[in-house]
Amino acid sequence: MRTSRLLALGAAAALAIGLAGCSTTPASPEDGGSNEAAEGSFPVTVTHALGKTTVSGQPERVTTIGWGNQDVALALGIAPVGVDDQTWSMDGSDGLGVYDWTLDAYEALGAQEPVVFSTADGTDFEGVADTQPELILAGYSGLTAEDYETMTAIAPTIAYPDAPWLTPWREVIRVDSEGLGLAEEGTELIASLEEQIADATDDSGFEGKKAAFFYMSAADLSTVSIYGQGDSRTAFLADLGFDLPDLAGDVDTFYEDISAENADQIADVDVIVSYGDGDELLKALQAHPLWSTLEAVKNGAVVSVGSGDAFSGAVTPTALSIPWMLEDYVAMLDDAVALDQ
Repeated sequence: MRTSRLLALGAAAALAIGLAGCSTTPASPEDGGSNEAAEGSFPVTVTHALGKTTVSGQPERVTTIGWGNQDVALALGIAPVGVDDQTWSMDGSDGLGVYDWTLDAYEALGAQEPVVFSTADGTDFEGVADTQPELILAGYSGLTAEDYETMTAIAPTIAYPDAPWLTPWREVIRVDSEGLGLAEEGTELIASLEEQIADATDDSGFEGKKAAFFYMSAADLSTVSIYGQGDSRTAFLADLGFDLPDLAGDVDTFYEDISAENADQIADVDVIVSYGDGDELLKALQAHPLWSTLEAVKNGAVVSVGSGDAFSGAVTPTALSIPWMLEDYVAMLDDAVALDQ
């Protein structure tokens, strides 16, 4: 699996450098280095949920907060000097706080590893300021209006287009690439990722099947949570060709709790995807008097993406995590669909 991911990421890195038409030199607050990205189209004005942001010229020092925004910049050949901790309760690479696909991209671009801000106590405004950014990308983030005001005092800031933490991966690429002056390259990147998804799912049996993304714990199944259609994990299942159940249909809902007594509300789900405990989750569901009545559980069509590993982070899709996880994720879902026949 790891070999296929490295090959995919190598191809993505090659594409990124080709799209940006540039090389990126190491950059860090300590060495004063800068990103020598392809000259974008400036000035640009980006409209987002918290206002309008004008970027007057090519930013040499880019900082990102939130989730996955650093991957957009990296995929376009720009190495951010500072990024938010991406891993939360999950394990990152080498304890740095970012995942494999991100570190691999820094290496592919020959760039120095970024300063990583702790998210334990919210946004690290002081840490962001210390990186001396000329642009802050937050297309997928939870910035409040007050946070945004503080951030814009540091540097021009690109926020999410609609709602906090509910930005689809295409829109993250679109809004962040616009801020970088590389909107056309961002469009090409989206098209490339869509082609990879189409190729990976060409022979799948996902059409006509319903899948949903949950948070479940084998230790306590009294209540589970289903992520809404607006959440990128659920939306990515639709990208892969699945239908979504009605209960996940509210675009503006992050998640909804379902008690075991209401298990029949998801009776139409053919494939259950969940953060969980591997085989232990399926065993617990099949032993439960209520969840065991679901056809997906009876069939064993339960895909557990683990907890505390890189793969569990990868299924929240980003510009770089998609090629890193796509082949393996589709294979797992294919296996689950086969059980539903």
